[in-house]
Amino acid sequence: MNSRLFGVGAVLSVLAVVGGPAVPASSAPPSKTVGALPLGPADLTETRTTQQLQPGVTLTRIVRGADTPALAWTVEVSIPGGAGSPDPDAPPSALNDHASADDLVAHLREHGFEARAEAVTTQATADFAGGTLGWRVRVGEFGSQSGATAERARLRTAGYTGAAVYRGWDGEPTDRGPWRIDVLTIDPHRFHGALRASYGPDLENRETTSQLVAAAGATAGVNAGFFVLDPKAGAPGDPAGVGVYDGRLLSEPVSGRLSLVIHDSGSRTGVVRLTWQGELSGPGASLPLDGINRVPGLIRNCGGTADDTPTSLPLHDATCTDGDELVAFTPEFGQRTPSGDGVEAVLDRHGKVLEVRSPRGGSLPEGGSSVQATGRYVPQLTELAQTGRQLRMRAALKDSHGRAVSPSPSTSILNGGPELVRDGRTRVTVAADGMVQPGNPSFYYGWVHKRNPRTLAGVDAAGRTVLVTADGRSTGALGLSIPESAAVAKALGLRDAINLDGGGSTTMVAGGGVINAPSDATGERPVGDALLVLPGRK
Repeated sequence: MNSRLFGVGAVLSVLAVVGGPAVPASSAPPSKTVGALPLGPADLTETRTTQQLQPGVTLTRIVRGADTPALAWTVEVSIPGGAGSPDPDAPPSALNDHASADDLVAHLREHGFEARAEAVTTQATADFAGGTLGWRVRVGEFGSQSGATAERARLRTAGYTGAAVYRGWDGEPTDRGPWRIDVLTIDPHRFHGALRASYGPDLENRETTSQLVAAAGATAGVNAGFFVLDPKAGAPGDPAGVGVYDGRLLSEPVSGRLSLVIHDSGSRTGVVRLTWQGELSGPGASLPLDGINRVPGLIRNCGGTADDTPTSLPLHDATCTDGDELVAFTPEFGQRTPSGDGVEAVLDRHGKVLEVRSPRGGSLPEGGSSVQATGRYVPQLTELAQTGRQLRMRAALKDSHGRAVSPSPSTSILNGGPELVRDGRTRVTVAADGMVQPGNPSFYYGWVHKRNPRTLAGVDAAGRTVLVTADGRSTGALGLSIPESAAVAKALGLRDAINLDGGGSTTMVAGGGVINAPSDATGERPVGDALLVLPGRK
């Protein structure tokens, strides 16, 4: 972790807080008094260290519960389907029904393991009733990770699978931390730089946040939207949802899902729900587009068209499929378009058809584009895209009220979810944004209920853009559940807030280096895009 930023001479103010007032994250007058973070008991010590990075940009580090004694480690055992399970053939999971959990506990005890079943109860959100998600099975209590790891090895020898977990990641409200959170605040009244999203040299490859910051000469930056990671889900690095860069729509929205709208000036930051409509038109005919700059047939996070399988609704960390698609590619995608069955119409920079190739996939001419067709769209594209013919591709964004959204060249739009705060009130929309997966409570348990590293963004009542990272997955920083993320966003004074990509992606860069502690064992994770704070012109 880079501590240079908070060394001697760099600090503007440091305050220890025990339920009292906090140092504002900007030298501008705060819109209201901001208190200690609502994490753990009220008597925890909280420190805030604030530094100005450039005019209108401040960085605040918040550490809560730093002197907390360590909690225990345990082993969480995967529960197979059983007689009491809705699906006896289901693969092992972290949670299951009570009968399956009790059955596993009995077997473990027969083998000499100190096993127990624990009910997991989660709180309600704006669109999810909460309650008991299911039961987990755990073995032992250990004073160190090594003790839990040794017990996991013994379990594996006996034929069981599981993971060593720290009890502080469970999300219990009585836990005392510690929490380590960094907050970037951009005050548009004093900011003369630019706030802009970057995906790097092309969409289909990944770069680390620090690489994107360095390439742009940025003062600071955080990781941004969800992206494709597994080649089986598409092109790694591709936004898994909307991506607008310099006003250009380069990735379509997950229909109706939340997005973060950013402007170069740092003003008018917004959190909106978007849909889209795309079209390829030529002489006397037009065809609907299914997507932009993604592998045809693979819709990461779902939320596509009515014929997608298994759903056209948002479904987080899932990949829907569709054998009949028409997908447009722009020069920003990468060196080569995806290869596979179907046809591809290659267009020059003016929209004239240069060739129709099959199978699809290959390089594009300088400044050119293409459209790929699969399934039933193959003959339709072949007929429409005659060599030498002029074609036109159009795409339109709309908000939840059906109003057109027309980004300017100074606008960036990034995908995220769920919503955390709306109009100053907590509003966590896990169902609308696809985090509630029927028949799979283990996903909700791991992604929403448990504590993880998180990246958040939003705007406060004074119009300041606020970017937040919370470290996690360690004993020195517990991370946040999604409800805790909403509580933190509200406590920081955010009027509207959204969750961005988190986990191993969570990264904040400032002062020439990574200042948080990314949780991947290999270090900083390459991501799809980042939100950058650029310096003003000299």
